[in-house]
Amino acid sequence: MGVSLKDVAQRAGVSVKTVSNVVNDYPHVTPAMRARVQQAIDELGYRPNLTARHLRKGRTGIIALAVPELGNPYFAELASAVIDAAARHHYTVLLDHTAGMREKEMLVCQGFQTHVIDGLILSPIELENQDLHGRTDTSPLVLLGEREYDAPYDHIAIDNVAAARSAVRHLIAIGRQRIAFLGARAESARQPAHLRLRGWREELSAAGLPHDDSLVAPTDGYGRADGAQAMATLLDRGVRPDAVFAYNDLQAIGAMRVLGERGLRVPQDVAVVGFDDIEESRFGAITLTTVAPDKQAIARQAVNCVISRLTDSAEAEPRRLRPGHDLVVRESTLGRHQ
Repeated sequence: MGVSLKDVAQRAGVSVKTVSNVVNDYPHVTPAMRARVQQAIDELGYRPNLTARHLRKGRTGIIALAVPELGNPYFAELASAVIDAAARHHYTVLLDHTAGMREKEMLVCQGFQTHVIDGLILSPIELENQDLHGRTDTSPLVLLGEREYDAPYDHIAIDNVAAARSAVRHLIAIGRQRIAFLGARAESARQPAHLRLRGWREELSAAGLPHDDSLVAPTDGYGRADGAQAMATLLDRGVRPDAVFAYNDLQAIGAMRVLGERGLRVPQDVAVVGFDDIEESRFGAITLTTVAPDKQAIARQAVNCVISRLTDSAEAEPRRLRPGHDLVVRESTLGRHQ
């Protein structure tokens, strides 16, 4: 038979109620008593019945996370961080992916019933404001990502314009003036690609440099092949930048491949900066300078928002949270290759 609360109480010499208070992390337990009960829990190997605990509260113990593409390393790393953050609150995460399609994002918003999940964390690409305002599901919804919405839901996103400006500022500081932008998109001005392009323009203007639109390369997607194609298109048109700021790390990695194939050295001939700080950026033949969003903070804030909405459903005002970001400088702009 398994270890019960009564067994733990007997080992610790306390009441069953005290053990229950410790297991449920109630605040009115003294540190000494908490340590005493925890020692008994560890010695006996007690594992609480989380399913029963959630059911007593009328919850399922499951948070859904829906992202555009699990094959994208950024979203895979973010999902891992969300799973870890949820586990600290004794929650399980149900993963789904939307392929960045509006109809699938709408289905996720409306398709999960409240008896299946306690809340939804969604990173949308194509979802529109009217889709969110028409949502009838009453479970908490937290939006992730840089696309901006005027909707009554908590939203967590880094400052894309400021992040892009920091990348371009670094390139200017190392003497680069013809800085290309890879990853422009023909879409809403509130999308992240437009915000990063805006940051590119603003920082060039602040430095007194022209923002030459011939250095802007649009892409249809977000992957390595898209970055490679965009870089090849620029070079085939006779456009020769001395630096590249890519929408994300995958595009930057694709661009560096093409630069090498064309006999251009990184960073001596062309410096390259990406965005996302995926694991691959640290292990290439030339490591990649990149903007690093604080994925752990994004995950932690998203889970905390869901749980706080469950705890205080009367809380009305949606939160707009801005996790931090850093520019991580590596060999593609500095170091032994320069």
